[in-house]
Amino acid sequence: MTGSNFPKLVELMARLRGPDGCPWDREQTFDSIKPFLLEETYEVLDAIAERDWDELTGELGDLMLQVVFFARMAQEEGRFNIEDVIERIHSKMVARHPHVFANGDAATAADVLKKWELLKAEEKKKRMAERGEQYHAPESILEGVSSSIPSLMEAYQLSSRAAHVGFDWPSLDGILEKMQEETRELEAEARQKQPTPNAAPPSAAQQELQARIEAEVGDLLFTAVNAARFLKVDPESALRTTNRKFRRRFQWIERELKKQGRTPRESTPEEMNALWDQAKQVAHGEPR
Repeated sequence: MTGSNFPKLVELMARLRGPDGCPWDREQTFDSIKPFLLEETYEVLDAIAERDWDELTGELGDLMLQVVFFARMAQEEGRFNIEDVIERIHSKMVARHPHVFANGDAATAADVLKKWELLKAEEKKKRMAERGEQYHAPESILEGVSSSIPSLMEAYQLSSRAAHVGFDWPSLDGILEKMQEETRELEAEARQKQPTPNAAPPSAAQQELQARIEAEVGDLLFTAVNAARFLKVDPESALRTTNRKFRRRFQWIERELKKQGRTPRESTPEEMNALWDQAKQVAHGEPR
């Protein structure tokens, strides 16, 4: 089915970008559709998290459309086309899996990851040689971790790279102790913060304190990401799951209050906390 349907999608995009196509599609550029690529990616993640297979079918199609869109614009500029994209990823996957397609050996997933990084370096060296450029080994093992990806993912990748060369906690206990230390440091800074009148600009001392608080929050989050990595948990997925859980529970509170003719603003924290406990147990069968 893929063989017959994928060309239809490519032809569709060519028509949309053509002289008699859609004015909106013709106006788009690489930069203008970047936000849509990110949006569609997150919608795919949402569908996977909800295990909504029908929705996932559509969201994967939307994501695939973005790839075809970028490739079409590149083709119009004479740079490459969708066939080049497919050939590049096919060749890359074959080359990076010698334990499958050649005589390579990789007994575990960890072995695969180690060899994957070596193969990536060899590929880069070869491409630079073909362009007549001199290859220089990375000065840092952290090179290649993009600073444009979500911060939780960046923290996960940075700490993973460091862990691969032995810079890691020997056990989970050490990470949990570090989280307690970071929590205490955050608490110490936060206790110094005093409320200021809305009209008054923050003083230099207040700005400095706020910067220290931000740094301590960052340290705590980074350590939490390390705990997730150590436990083989994707922190981005874990947080998104918690976000969805919070959304469900709070919206349940809103519905219950609406039945009483009230809104959260018209309720006390104690009343909402009591409803929160009910939301955990009654609305979704979740443990207290």
